[in-house]
Amino acid sequence: MKNLFEPCQAGHLELASRIVMAPLTRNRAPCALPNELMLEYYAQRANPATGAGLIITEATAISHQGQGYSDVPGIWLPEQVVAWKKITDAVHAKGGKIVVQLWHVGRISHTSLQPNGQAPVAPSAITAQSKTVLIADGVPRFVPTSEPRALQIEEISGLVSDYKRATRNAIDAGFDGVEVHGANGYLIDQFLRADSNHRTDIYGGSIENRTRFLKEVMRAVCDEAGEGRCGIRISPVTPANDASDAAPQALFEHVAAFLGTLQLSYVHTIEGATGAARDFQQGPLPFDYGALKAAYQSAGGKGAWMLNNGYGRELADHALAAEADLIAFGKPFIANPDLAVRLQQNGPFNTPERNTFYGGKAKGYTDYPCL
Repeated sequence: MKNLFEPCQAGHLELASRIVMAPLTRNRAPCALPNELMLEYYAQRANPATGAGLIITEATAISHQGQGYSDVPGIWLPEQVVAWKKITDAVHAKGGKIVVQLWHVGRISHTSLQPNGQAPVAPSAITAQSKTVLIADGVPRFVPTSEPRALQIEEISGLVSDYKRATRNAIDAGFDGVEVHGANGYLIDQFLRADSNHRTDIYGGSIENRTRFLKEVMRAVCDEAGEGRCGIRISPVTPANDASDAAPQALFEHVAAFLGTLQLSYVHTIEGATGAARDFQQGPLPFDYGALKAAYQSAGGKGAWMLNNGYGRELADHALAAEADLIAFGKPFIANPDLAVRLQQNGPFNTPERNTFYGGKAKGYTDYPCL
């Protein structure tokens, strides 16, 4: 039986444990530039004997246009690559592995964060019933997202190129691989779902068309990263950021079957509503996650199967005994740099301070004690 604390393989990534640190947006990168405080944060969690077998960074913008929240890092500029290289070196010095999550928020943004104050872009000009985080004088506040404009079809190839360039930058920055953020109502997810994609061209309408952008991005990223060094995050039924589709089962089994044709390191699936009910459903029937994995494997997929949402030790053990290869832990890693040790002995666990999740400095970020 699989053990949470044993070594495992995820594509070409050799991991010291099945414990993954999930991507966690913390808004501590002013000017989109990684910094020394972030280095300390990731290094604290990098030792696989005490922390994560694999770290997935916070969502990281592939371009200025891809930003949607204040003080999130990017990976489109040379100085960002240099800054990330210091962090990857620190993680590797602790024996850890780290991949960067590549992010374009699409319509989940605000004009004040966009180049020249322009409108955010999206598959269709439909405003999300959601909010983003703006930070002024160190104080975060939640504000409604701005009305987006629909992408012109000739712009879409440029977005694919942005993902490809960000992947090359990630490799140059020393990352062990990349994870494409295809979840939680951000740009790729907006293309997938009928409620946010009303296009009538080759990127809208049928499932085949709505998945076209994801396919183009994944092929470009996998080509640049190399076999077994690319993962993807999906969230079939989450309502996060106004994500909605009446028929998610057919949609995401189609996505999974395509992913099975690629040489991925892993598929990272959020079960239920992100950060909330694991049994949340969209459409008339509960989502069948077993069928999702079966569609992936039937198409030839051999990457590790990573599950995420509300996991503790008992639930993780159950999932590993059933279908999972890797378990991603989110909020527990915020407050417990030595989470692996605490999981192994069933606690005690530090409680995260919610008022320090977004923005700020060391408090609630790098000052949580280890055992």
